Amino acid sequence: MNDLWNIISQMGLELHPDRIEYMAKKVAKISSASELLNSSFRRGLNVNPQMLIQLKNAWEKEQGITPREISAALKSASVTASNSVARQGLVELVWTGPDTGLVPVRHTEQVLKEVIDMAVNRVFIVSFVAYELPSIISSLQKAINRNVKIDILLETSNEQGGRVNNDSIKIMRDVVPCANIYVWDQIKNRTLGAVHPKCAVSDGYQAFITSANLTRAAMERNMELGVFIKGGKVPERLAMHLDALIRTGIIIECTS
Repeated sequence: MNDLWNIISQMGLELHPDRIEYMAKKVAKISSASELLNSSFRRGLNVNPQMLIQLKNAWEKEQGITPREISAALKSASVTASNSVARQGLVELVWTGPDTGLVPVRHTEQVLKEVIDMAVNRVFIVSFVAYELPSIISSLQKAINRNVKIDILLETSNEQGGRVNNDSIKIMRDVVPCANIYVWDQIKNRTLGAVHPKCAVSDGYQAFITSANLTRAAMERNMELGVFIKGGKVPERLAMHLDALIRTGIIIECTS
């Protein structure tokens, strides 16, 4: 039975509390583990199918465990994980590049997609440049379909007085037209700097701080290093900081 509870515990750590609550309500209404893989059950759930397969297989090995008990276990795991993460935060190393096998690492693209895919209300992404990133664009488009607000801060192109050759703003506007695109108002702030941080934060709860730009090279070929932080004060403070940049006019929405 440890496999079943371990899987539920892991789901409590990985899934947003709102998503766990929604899933728990759906689980309470089914009659068997096999229904976890039905399209009607998965609709609107936004949970990794492999995770559902693991839960189904572990549940089927146990006799007498009812859907209501699984539902209660999911809620309990989520509350326990949220309380623990809220106090301490969960920090993971994220790496793209050659694998030495000496430390557990998670892939850059995988983590960035997770931050977007798990968002319930808002995602704020900052990058120096953005192009050739179909999987990330797909996640952003799905987030918009879930009514998630997407804010993106980018460096402007050379033609616009910025530091990059590619017009990342046009590229992102073409593929994610509902996103709010921001730039650093360097005329107002009298600076010649560049938008060089790379990060993503969702719901003030998950943050990914990385060396990787929003490019295929960064996701697949380069050596890139970052940290994924779930819960605790850092994601909340990062979200507040980015909001403050907007409120104070340091960054402005790009309308042209």
